[in-house]
Amino acid sequence: MSAAMRMHRILAVAAADIIQAVFHEHKVLDHTLAKAFEAHPKWGKRDRSFIAETVFEVARWRRALSFLAQSDTTEALCAAQWIRMGYELPEWWSYCGASAETIQALESELAAQPRAVRESIPDWIDALGADALGDAWDHELAALNQRTGVYLRVNTLKASRAEVITWLASYHIPAHEVPGLPDALALNPGKTLPKSLRMDGRVEIQDAGSQLIAPLLDAQQGDCIIDTCAGAGGKSLHLAALMQNQGRIIAMDIVPKKLRELKRRAQRAHPSPCIETHLISPKTLATHKGVADRLLIDAPCSGLGTLKRQPDLKWRLKPETIEKVRAIQFECLEAYSAMLKPGGRLVYATCSILPAENRANVERLLSQGGFELIQESTISPAATGYDGFYAAALQKVRA
Repeated sequence: MSAAMRMHRILAVAAADIIQAVFHEHKVLDHTLAKAFEAHPKWGKRDRSFIAETVFEVARWRRALSFLAQSDTTEALCAAQWIRMGYELPEWWSYCGASAETIQALESELAAQPRAVRESIPDWIDALGADALGDAWDHELAALNQRTGVYLRVNTLKASRAEVITWLASYHIPAHEVPGLPDALALNPGKTLPKSLRMDGRVEIQDAGSQLIAPLLDAQQGDCIIDTCAGAGGKSLHLAALMQNQGRIIAMDIVPKKLRELKRRAQRAHPSPCIETHLISPKTLATHKGVADRLLIDAPCSGLGTLKRQPDLKWRLKPETIEKVRAIQFECLEAYSAMLKPGGRLVYATCSILPAENRANVERLLSQGGFELIQESTISPAATGYDGFYAAALQKVRA
């Protein structure tokens, strides 16, 4: 084993601890990883890369690794992944299962295993996807197991895309235009954006698929736009840039912490942002009844379209989750659409690829007669390489 591939005990144990927390304490992977990095500021770039690759790939390929190691313990999963990464297992690692030779031999048998094993997905999600998408599920699932790239959205309130490319190049970060997305940039594989540059306000990290949603609102300068499930504000900020900060954006959510982060991001994007924030409540909904020219409902969902960037999600989801989120989604459509003016445009979006969370809810709303469908778009991970999204634009034809 070359010096470059040397495995350090403290890093191996740290990676295993994160995996243990994710699989057995139901922690969220990226949050747990971020906390570990914050707690160990002396870890270098290579150290962090080793830990991040280990934990994300174990989460992504859990069932395949379990087959290779013939065990689902954290120690076994890590061992199989490290062998895949080209490391020699150290004597101090407590995994006492099959040897590296055995694990490597089983790789040839993996292709003959059931799809749920070789693509590392819970059986119930595999059955759900196959039933909903048919033959397309094979392609979507394979795409969702690919590593995601880093995409940026240029904040055109501060700089042009060409200016940002030059600015990033001065920090030795090559960035490339993304066809069909006028404000998007892609970083080279393996590249990340340092925190100091993220805080500058010229760019936001935002998946390319997500950048396709805000333009569907066809926002005009001077419009009043309500973003009802705004979260930390990625799409609100995009809308502000599309409107050149001329208008009113009302960002709503049920989580105060997310709205506080949205405010911080809005201040970075523009010294006098056109975005205001409100906690969702019955009073808020009543106060804003019929005021919006445009309404975005980026609804809570299963998140199945985002598995490439959060592979641990598939192990946290439960079969009952889908029906619960479907009910919540339609409640959002019914309750929040009252804030839209007659003649206004509603965009309903999710980061799921399941029709039950997408077209089914739109058809149910259309059956009530108050809306007409303008257009809908499904962003396929298999076709684009982006996260999976669905969006439908509708016009309100009566109050």
